[in-house]
Amino acid sequence: MPKPIAVAVVKHLGKFLIGRRPEGVPLAGLWEFPGGKVEVDETPAEAARRECLEETGLAVIVGQKYPEVIQQYDHDKVHLHFFACTLAEITADEEAPTPAGYRWVRPDELANFEFPRANEGLLALLASYGTSGKP
Repeated sequence: MPKPIAVAVVKHLGKFLIGRRPEGVPLAGLWEFPGGKVEVDETPAEAARRECLEETGLAVIVGQKYPEVIQQYDHDKVHLHFFACTLAEITADEEAPTPAGYRWVRPDELANFEFPRANEGLLALLASYGTSGKP
C-alpha cells in the first residue's frame, strides 16, 4: 500500500514556495513543495497544513485539491495529495518571509528546478496557470 503524503502548494503574490530536499534523505537535492507523511489520525488536508507549518514556520489555509498521484520510487511507493494553499497570517498584497532553505519562484521558473518525477503533472498544471488568479 502506498504511503500517503500531503503536499502544500503555497502560492503568494504569483509565486510558489519550494525547498530543496536535504542530503541523507531519499531524492536528496531535488526540489519540492512543503509536505510530508499523513499521520493515522489526520486527513491529507490537515497533514498539508501541519507539515507546512513544521517545515517552514508558515501557517496556511488549505484550499482546493490538485490531482493525486501514486508513484513508485526505488525507496518507497507514495500516494501524493497536493493542495493549493494560501498564507493564513499575511495579507494578499504583503510580502511573505522566505523560510531558510526555501525560495519563492514564479510558475515559469518552476521548470528550472529538478523535482521528483511524481510532480511532473502538477508542475505542468501550475506552469499553465501563469501568474493569473487561478490556484
